[in-house]
Amino acid sequence: MHATPAASQPASLATNRVVRALAARSGRRAVLPFVTAGYPSLESTERLLPRLSQAGAAVIEVGVPFSDPIADGPVIAESMHEALVAGCTPAKVFAAVKRVRPQVQSALVAMVSVSIVDRMGPVAFAQQAAEAGFDGLIVPDIDMNDAPALRAACDAAGLTCTFLVSPTSSPERAARIAQLCTGFVYALARLGITGERSEAPDVKPVVDRIRAATALPVAAGFGISTAAHVDAVMAHADGAIVGSALVRRMREAIAAGRSPEDAAVELVTALVK
Repeated sequence: MHATPAASQPASLATNRVVRALAARSGRRAVLPFVTAGYPSLESTERLLPRLSQAGAAVIEVGVPFSDPIADGPVIAESMHEALVAGCTPAKVFAAVKRVRPQVQSALVAMVSVSIVDRMGPVAFAQQAAEAGFDGLIVPDIDMNDAPALRAACDAAGLTCTFLVSPTSSPERAARIAQLCTGFVYALARLGITGERSEAPDVKPVVDRIRAATALPVAAGFGISTAAHVDAVMAHADGAIVGSALVRRMREAIAAGRSPEDAAVELVTALVK
C-alpha cells in the first residue's frame, strides 16, 4: 500500500513540480530519467530535456558534472569526465536549464555533489538553482550532519531536497534521512556503484524502512534499465530512476552515427506506460 505522496510535504512546496508530479500520475508509472548535463554537449542537453518531458518523464534528474563521482559507475563517470573536459560548469548548467525551462513540463532536479554546493554555499546554490528553473536538489554524498542547513536553504528557495537511503541503512538512520527529505526519498536499489544489471532489484526492504518513517513518495534507483526492472520496482516504490542505461544508449547512438537524443527518448518512451 503506497503512502499518500503529499502528506509530509511542507505547505511552501504545495505548487512545486516535483510534489505535483509524484502526487498525481493518473495510473502512469513515474519514470525519473537521469541525464548528465553537458553530455555529449550542453546543446544536446537543451534539446533533450523538452523531449524527455514530452515522452512522459515525471521528474528529470540533471547530473551536474563532478570530477570525482563517488557512486557513479563507469558509464556515467565517463560522461561526466567528457562534459568537464568540454568546459561544462555549474553556471553553464544553470544557464542551459534556464533557456529551456519554458519548454519543459516535467519537474527538474539537479543531482549534485555536496562539494559543488559547498563551494558556492548552500543558500546561494539553492537560490541560483531555483532561479534557473530547477525544482529540487538531490545530494547523494552529503554528511547527514550538514543536511539540515541544506534542507533549510532548499525550503527558503522553494526547492525539494532529496537524500539517499541505502539498503544497509538501519531503521534509525533511514528514518533520520527520510525525515530530512522533501519531494521524495531516493532509495538505493542496490549496493555498490551505478550501472546496469541483468536481474531486477529487490527494493521492498529498503522501501518498507523508508515508509515506516515518512509518507513522502519513494523513488528507487541504481541498476534499473528495463521495463521488467521498472515493473519490479514499481510494485513497491512510487518511481523508478533510470540513469546508466540511458547514458549508455546515448553513447551507443553517437558511435553508430545516430542522434543521442533520439536514443534517450526511445528508452524513456518504452519505460513509461
